[in-house]
Amino acid sequence: MPRINVARLRPGIFISLVEYGWMGHPFLLNRFCLTSDKQIQAIRAMGITEIEWDPSRSSAEPLPAAVPGSPRAAEPDFASSALASMQDEKRARIERVRQQREGMARRERLFEQNTIAAGEVFRSLLARPQDAHRQASALVGGLVENLLAADDMVVHLVGQKSREGGLAFHALNVTALSLMLGKSLRLSEEEMRHLGLGALLHDVGKQDIPSRVLRSSKRTGPEEDFYRAHVGYGIKAVSGFRDLPVPVKNIIACHHEFTDGTGFPNRLAGERIPRLARIAAIANRYDNLCNPFDLREARAPAEALRQMFRSEAARYDAQMLQLFIKTLGVYPPGTFVALSNGGVGMVVETNPAALLHPLVMLHDPDIPRSEALLIDLRDADLTVESALSPAKLPLELVEYLAPRGRLDYFVESSKT
Repeated sequence: MPRINVARLRPGIFISLVEYGWMGHPFLLNRFCLTSDKQIQAIRAMGITEIEWDPSRSSAEPLPAAVPGSPRAAEPDFASSALASMQDEKRARIERVRQQREGMARRERLFEQNTIAAGEVFRSLLARPQDAHRQASALVGGLVENLLAADDMVVHLVGQKSREGGLAFHALNVTALSLMLGKSLRLSEEEMRHLGLGALLHDVGKQDIPSRVLRSSKRTGPEEDFYRAHVGYGIKAVSGFRDLPVPVKNIIACHHEFTDGTGFPNRLAGERIPRLARIAAIANRYDNLCNPFDLREARAPAEALRQMFRSEAARYDAQMLQLFIKTLGVYPPGTFVALSNGGVGMVVETNPAALLHPLVMLHDPDIPRSEALLIDLRDADLTVESALSPAKLPLELVEYLAPRGRLDYFVESSKT
């Protein structure tokens, strides 16, 4: 990038402060477009005489170079106060980032606890069915109470230690995504509890299917029949649950039924498919697209939604699918995005009141991944230019932003 004398800076010039490191300057970003004289004054107060700039990303031309020997009018020096003000703002932003990191760590702990609890449910099904029923109901009850505690909700991306998902991770994802859609549909508390419990248990029958059959992307006819039998095995697995509500059992029985009548096991169509099962079917398909057994076949979130809407829409309740896409937002958590400053990031959290301005983790090779910048696009002069396919990005960038490759979700009520 070419360099420019700071005396020629003006709003509209796109600059880079990468050489100083993020902690070496008072600004939110290392690369950005100047928007105020206050920013220019702060740069001068740092003692910088020349700075890198990008003509292609600038919306204004630099000021003319001063003619040597020409008189300059005296003007008051506001640089020191501007720098102090910017530093105060940055300290406040650093504190917000710290709180956001603490929130992410808290949600990851909760997700891990929920995963352990879900695993215990599945392990207890046959030997201690009533214990499993009680544990599952308690787990779902906590999630539902959380979601019903506020008008809005936030969808978070959470990390886990292993790339391997397994039944518990998929069950929790489908539960979270189903409850997200259920809340958007304004289900009653009882319906939400039934939906959450059915979503948690929807694939419990897969415990009786050999791993090689589950993981195969090209099953033979007999293998496909064996795979589809997991629905019946699931109903059998919960037969020991006393007084399990019919809507819960119907989610297990019908989560692979499609509204166009092409699903299984009973080829139900339209509204013959129970309502809660139609919700779980959408959440189940989305997570299977984003987190297949072979992660090389994984769809990016935006790609998964696009496939469901453009190629598979006939399979799903139209109103529910549209609302699912709207609730996840234009840039669902896990989406790689190109930003207006030329950087790349990954969406880690939705903003329910501003779906075009999510919380983004920025890629910066000069900053350790554990300290990666989190930018709330509502607070930055920064916008998303486009969603990106991770398959077309450098591997080191993808590994920086999504080291495990999986996308797992935690949904909670919004505090804002």
